[in-house]
Amino acid sequence: MIFLAEAPGTHPTVSVCGSWYCTFNYDSLISSAIAIIITLIVGFLVADRLSHGVPGKLQLLFEFLIDYVRGLIRESVGEGGGFIVPLAMTLGFYILIANWLDFFPLADPIHPANADLNQTLAMALLVIIVVQAYSLRVLGLRGYLRRFTKPFEMALPVRIAFIPLNIVEEVVKPVTLSLRLFGNIFAGALMVYLIGSLITFLAGLVPSGGLTTALGVVFGPLAELGLIVWKAFDIFFVGTIQAFIFTLLTIIYFGMAREGLEEEGHGGHPSTAPATAETGG
Repeated sequence: MIFLAEAPGTHPTVSVCGSWYCTFNYDSLISSAIAIIITLIVGFLVADRLSHGVPGKLQLLFEFLIDYVRGLIRESVGEGGGFIVPLAMTLGFYILIANWLDFFPLADPIHPANADLNQTLAMALLVIIVVQAYSLRVLGLRGYLRRFTKPFEMALPVRIAFIPLNIVEEVVKPVTLSLRLFGNIFAGALMVYLIGSLITFLAGLVPSGGLTTALGVVFGPLAELGLIVWKAFDIFFVGTIQAFIFTLLTIIYFGMAREGLEEEGHGGHPSTAPATAETGG
């Protein structure tokens, strides 16, 4: 088991032009690149199986997850939200791979890619930008601006007073989406560092020789086993939950982008309105 040499939170950087806006955390770039490559490899393998082989367990798992995501989208967005499936599934699966990679004893500069706020914020901004474009498409400019006057059932003066709060709510979405993922992954890495430091500290308090050496021989492997168990729980359970939450919130935000659609007269039932919008109706 490899303990972290230093506390997580600092990243080695490289600057392309000598300014802050072209300075990159190269450890995060390397880590995310590895996760992207693995995501693409698994995706292409599953796609190849779709047309050239008998469905395997991995393909069946993907089909189950895709059907589940489609069901969530039908409930939140409608039948016309099929375009969200690739975005939500790709982001969710990439986050899952990036989180799971931390279980393996990889050497520096590889680290949990989502423990860097720059990456999680970039993904959150991508989601919110696409959500805003979708909202403009289905609601039109008038309906899009009307969204910021919620709640719609209130009198107009009250709705106008709510405009600043609605704007703040929209601006905060990428912040909370990114911080939730970053905070959980960073906290997990920090806990592994603290537990490893505690084990090292306690081991230093035990004098060498005789019975204490024998105890150390027993305690050392047990302590490392406990750390491995904790790390597995943090990575495979918490990491999986965070990937699911990011995917779920992405879908929910698309559903929220349709608020006021029926009142604007863009369509009737939620399940048919997006299809009408996509065909230009």
